[in-house]
Amino acid sequence: MTTALTNLLDLDPAQLVAYCGELGEKPFRAKQLQRWIHQYGVASFADMTDLAKSLREKLSTRAFVAAPAVISDHTSTDGTRKWLVDVGNGNAVETVFIPEETRGTLCISTQAGCAVNCRFCSTGKQGFNRNLSVAEIIGQLWMAEFELRKTKGIEAGPKGERQITNVVMMGMGEPLLNFEPTVTALKLMLDDNAYGLSRRRVTLSTSGVVPMIDKLSQECPVALAVSLHASNDVLRDGLIPLNKKYPLHELMAACKRYLEFAPRDFVTFEYCMLDGVNDSDAHARELVALVQGRSGGVAVPCKFNLIPFNPFPESGLKRSHNPRIKAFAQVLMDAGIVTTIRKTRGDDIDAACGQLAGEVKDRTRVQERMQKMTEYQQKFGKDFGRIVEISG
Repeated sequence: MTTALTNLLDLDPAQLVAYCGELGEKPFRAKQLQRWIHQYGVASFADMTDLAKSLREKLSTRAFVAAPAVISDHTSTDGTRKWLVDVGNGNAVETVFIPEETRGTLCISTQAGCAVNCRFCSTGKQGFNRNLSVAEIIGQLWMAEFELRKTKGIEAGPKGERQITNVVMMGMGEPLLNFEPTVTALKLMLDDNAYGLSRRRVTLSTSGVVPMIDKLSQECPVALAVSLHASNDVLRDGLIPLNKKYPLHELMAACKRYLEFAPRDFVTFEYCMLDGVNDSDAHARELVALVQGRSGGVAVPCKFNLIPFNPFPESGLKRSHNPRIKAFAQVLMDAGIVTTIRKTRGDDIDAACGQLAGEVKDRTRVQERMQKMTEYQQKFGKDFGRIVEISG
């Protein structure tokens, strides 16, 4: 019976030490391996030159290093770059890099599809396919960091300028509904022998899975963002079905508890601006009362990130007009709450917030077209649909 090979991208620092122990190797070999994989982007054991030859031979028959394959790679006019990544069985997820003057942020997916089904999110409308493995989650960071370096001609390794300075778990999926793989990937992001990111520079976004917010605070607290999008339970029930299970008073209490362990002293509340639905001054005042604990709950130190909605036909919703967004923000700021309005990025490649389902659906249509083309070629000959050169 053949033993299945281990993808070393699936292992966090402690697991890699244990794996090396199983091979009869000392713990420092795990650190060497980790640096080769996550700091230099090396996938071939033969190229890991400071490892003993005997260890390289063991690894070559028992392990491998592989991120999901890239299906497509698009760069927006504003520099945003989006990769469509194959996670097998017809599933694909998207990874988005957002360059700014002082930082480079990578938006990572944790599930193929999403089960939460928020009304304003096109990603949720494709349904839930499956959870991603550790290798598929951290593999997005591994692939993107070294692709970006390659594009710019920057050498791999700690001496080369890091391209990704911030990570946000805000791509496809609800990270806290894929808890263990997500936390293992977070530990790799934070480890000095891997990516060495600060906890303050890694943000996990959740729609409000209360028990898992508490669990995250104990296992790997990073910066927390909460998809709030409503100022009361009736409104939020209609926008985010999960709210029926974990209503706002429970969510606010969980956020307050999380801050005891968080690397930042505030929670970021994300709020998608929906025309005529959640964008009135009355909604803004209700939000102020909610987060300041004046509506019967606890006060939560926070800042707001207002997100202009990216419309898609199935939602039946429209984007709030810019003057309305600014007026809404002013109510929050007048109450002393730090408030930002998110600049939309990558619209031309469907990489903006909530748009990460577009090309996955298109990929399905491509498969259908390819299947139809195969049928036609079987019927009309192998050159059907091709440009052929006719000599003479």
